[in-house]
Amino acid sequence: MRGAALSTLLVLSACAGGNSEAKWPPQAKKWFDRAEHSYVHGDIEDAHLASENALKALPHEPSVRLMAGRIALAELDFERTLTLLKDLPGSDAAGLRGRAHWYLGHLDLAAEELAKLASDPDVKDSWAEEILQLARSGRGRTPFEMSGGMVAAVDMPLAGTAMLVPLEINGEPALAMVATDRAESVIDSRAANEGGWVSLRFAGRLEVSDVPAVAQDLSGLSREIGAPVKLLIGVHLLRRLRATIDLAGRQFVVRNYEPPAPPQATTIHPIFYRGGAMVLPGAFGTARTAPSSSLLVNTSMAFPLALDEAAWKKAGVDSSTFAGMPGGGDLRHGILPMLRLGAFEIPNVPGVYGAPIEAVEKQVGVDLDGFAGAGLFGTFRLTFADRGKTLWLEDLPLEVVEMRRRLAAEAHAAARARSSQPSAGASMGPPIAPEKTPTPSTPSTPSTPSTAAKPLAPPAPPQPKGRP
Repeated sequence: MRGAALSTLLVLSACAGGNSEAKWPPQAKKWFDRAEHSYVHGDIEDAHLASENALKALPHEPSVRLMAGRIALAELDFERTLTLLKDLPGSDAAGLRGRAHWYLGHLDLAAEELAKLASDPDVKDSWAEEILQLARSGRGRTPFEMSGGMVAAVDMPLAGTAMLVPLEINGEPALAMVATDRAESVIDSRAANEGGWVSLRFAGRLEVSDVPAVAQDLSGLSREIGAPVKLLIGVHLLRRLRATIDLAGRQFVVRNYEPPAPPQATTIHPIFYRGGAMVLPGAFGTARTAPSSSLLVNTSMAFPLALDEAAWKKAGVDSSTFAGMPGGGDLRHGILPMLRLGAFEIPNVPGVYGAPIEAVEKQVGVDLDGFAGAGLFGTFRLTFADRGKTLWLEDLPLEVVEMRRRLAAEAHAAARARSSQPSAGASMGPPIAPEKTPTPSTPSTPSTPSTAAKPLAPPAPPQPKGRP
């Protein structure tokens, strides 16, 4: 059941907190229930509003404080998370405080709180276990300290929709991949058995020292995409880099200053559940009353979209009519009539049904409509600002799209050849780049009305997987 994990935590914390919900003032209970529902279903603005009203009525109620702290963490308001949960006992509160301290760079305090979580036999949190080790080993460090140039632009090699970034790891040339299905960066365990702290240099001029990275064997992924990936760039690092990702233009830009707002862009405020699972709010239609959408950004997935049955139904599409995909296992493919992200309206988006969305929902404790993969962003430019609280999305010029179509055709042919070989079971399938059919359009500014983006062509058959 979606949101079951969150609901269970709230019930347990309410039972432990003295006043039961049955004794709450009716108005306070309504605000609390509304905050919980909006949080689980991706309406973080309404969740914030409702939680504030619940706090006014019950400022000392543990479950209300936990709910408000959880919402503040998803908004990347780490200081408020710590204020709301100060001195609140229990593993739930310690876990939230530990995450807030970690993302603020308070390593000693993060280790102290996460140790409380790790000592609870009823709690199993693999992220907390890995970060506890990093926090303890990183004492005295200043995470993500930048030096050298103000900005560095890196040319991204062509590999379908895989977002590959050449860089240096501890002075050695290497290849990284942007993987927004990961909260933290991941280093190949063949280079670092237990993970640790690394130094990264971009374009030989901008260095980021004391970057935390957990260890995992990336050899399967390297074989899958045909390139020796040594590092996965997770969302925590992306936020710190103030990165711009331009897959079509083949550029990855890193800055040590806040980027100015692009003149032609739409503004999106992502939700970061538990501080690390990046979710984009949107809608399945152009009308103001169109059903809302909640999509976890998974750039390790080549497909533009992967939706669950409820999401396809909400968008007015019957997934039972979808055709199977050759070599795609249980996956079936269809077309989403319309997706709205910010002020951009994207028609006829290819997507799949049958991806493991429910498993991610249980892990994060929210109701997702599905995943937004790298294929969706093939003709957009993405820029992270304000430590990730703001994402600017730019539609690219028509000539860039035409160039990208030619390059995609070459990548398509190469991926077809690879797809006939045994899969290594990595986190993404063959890097096929879905094409967009170019039509004239005018990108909107952050405050202008919606404009239609270019439709996408049908995808190829890799198996999407994701883990925030």
